[in-house]
Amino acid sequence: MPYSVSTDKQHLDITLIHRYLSNSYWAKGVPLSVVEKSIEHSLCFGAYDSGGNQVGFARIITDRATFAYLSDVFVIDEKQGEGIAKLILSTIEKHPDLQGLRRTMLGTVDAHSLYQQFGFESIQQPEFLMQKKGIEAYV
Repeated sequence: MPYSVSTDKQHLDITLIHRYLSNSYWAKGVPLSVVEKSIEHSLCFGAYDSGGNQVGFARIITDRATFAYLSDVFVIDEKQGEGIAKLILSTIEKHPDLQGLRRTMLGTVDAHSLYQQFGFESIQQPEFLMQKKGIEAYV
């Protein structure tokens, strides 16, 4: 596969990440400053083609001991279907700082079958979970 994944934040194409996220269903209109801050405080995974161009992204919000939340996973439209998301998720799964966690969570509207391949499943006891909603949209 002509793709690689790196956690080096210096290689991230922040413009590409912001453009994709600000047009996504889950972060529509997100300001660049919020994307930059979220990257600064997360464990990030960039996917790159053989020329070093970024083609995908994911980030983990974690304490690196007990809990992680997988967020902002994407592959640019023209590279979808090439196994890049699976490569990113496989790399995340093997990352040394994410071993032995009690729980890793995520939210998705349309990619359940992808995440199930990596052991994710529907919440077994949703009545135990609560949320505090903040702002509804960035725009």
